[in-house]
Amino acid sequence: MFFFNTAATGDMPTYQIRTPTTALPQGVVMAASPGTLHSPQQLAEEATRKRELRLMKNREAARECRRKKKEYVKCLENRVAVLENQNKTLIEELKALKDLYCHKAE
Repeated sequence: MFFFNTAATGDMPTYQIRTPTTALPQGVVMAASPGTLHSPQQLAEEATRKRELRLMKNREAARECRRKKKEYVKCLENRVAVLENQNKTLIEELKALKDLYCHKAE
């Protein structure tokens, strides 16, 4: 027996009762479709296929991760080089200003 909503009148929905229309006798349950039934060999092959797919996806993800890490390290190395040059320039400028200040004080 199934209940389903036919239409709402006002605030209360209305329901109709229907009995299922099936050719199966009472108490008989229909099994899943034949395509979903698998032998142990098919289940093992499916598990192997899924494992191979998972491993392939994992290898691809690892490759992408290594590529991104390499790119990140290159960016850091470039930043280090820029900051070292900037530091060297600032040290030279500081030295020049100190020399200038010392000569003015004399």
